[in-house]
Amino acid sequence: MSMDFIEALNELEREKGISKDILFEAIEAALISSYKRNFNTAQNVRVDMNRHTGAIKVYARKLVVEEVLDPRTEISLAAAREINANYHLDDITEIEVTPRDFGRIAAQTAKQVVTQRIREAERGLIYNAFVEKEEDIVTGIVQRQDLRNIYVDLGKIEAHLPLNELMPNEKFKHGDRIKAYITKVENTTKGPQILLSRTHPGLLKRLFELEVPEIFDGVVEIRSVAREAGFRSKIAVYSRNSEVDPVGSCVGPKGTRVQTIVNELRGEKIDIVRYSENVEEYVANALSPSKVLEVQVFEAEKMSRVIVPDYQLSLAIGIKGQNARLAAKLTGWKIDIKSETQAEEEFGREKTDQDEMPQDSISVD
Repeated sequence: MSMDFIEALNELEREKGISKDILFEAIEAALISSYKRNFNTAQNVRVDMNRHTGAIKVYARKLVVEEVLDPRTEISLAAAREINANYHLDDITEIEVTPRDFGRIAAQTAKQVVTQRIREAERGLIYNAFVEKEEDIVTGIVQRQDLRNIYVDLGKIEAHLPLNELMPNEKFKHGDRIKAYITKVENTTKGPQILLSRTHPGLLKRLFELEVPEIFDGVVEIRSVAREAGFRSKIAVYSRNSEVDPVGSCVGPKGTRVQTIVNELRGEKIDIVRYSENVEEYVANALSPSKVLEVQVFEAEKMSRVIVPDYQLSLAIGIKGQNARLAAKLTGWKIDIKSETQAEEEFGREKTDQDEMPQDSISVD
């Protein structure tokens, strides 16, 4: 090995943080395998690589015994004392057996080891960089697509976006810029693997955190998210400051903030509701955009019965039960919705046009 190679190892240590000592040890271990393979020997050997000059020597290691049964691994006491008079039984002798043309093999092996270690180090750096971004949003460029995944270039690595993690009717082509949510970062034998999603509720949550300064600053807090990707979502928000309106903060001036998110999600409808510790109020808000007359809470079953005006029943339930389903997911309460007429027939509740519950929510298409 030349001094240039030693300097190259020093440079790697400085630039990529790969320990030179670890590289030396890895090269020496690889050279042992190369020696045995190229010179067809089963003897025990040790390879020593000088840390300053790069000079390489191979030593055969043999056990000092009284009677030699395997000359490849054993040496007699008499023969050992010809090398050094201080040897005793059960000592290990080392005899230099460096082949004349071993330098060429050593150079090739060292190059392979260093290349592999650089690749491993780069994979480690990429993994460490992206594992910190798990449950965050990244932007990448669509590269290609197969029957199961879209492959997204994130700069240093290609991430996988499974087709079942796309929103309905969502299509991308080569070169498209795409925002997606990192659901998992795994360190596999082939290197880091990053899985993305466009349907995860976390995508909606992070979009609001990025778009609304009050959420980023911690003044407004997202308490819950319920999402049926591509169709409708509900998000419950709470303000730590009584002077800050959490719903208004998320909507933004003339609806600009929430509209930016709606556009990113290809027109997905978003209901922004005020979170409340009062279950009746929270459930009523969650059923936005429908009006609610009354909410009855049954703590033991964690169920609520909601009464709405007759003309609001279909709106409260939503298409194929979507509005009610999302409200239940958002609040964590089962919700049984009754029209005013049904409530009168089943429970004897009197009809009234004056007792709608106050609601604090907004629906954005």
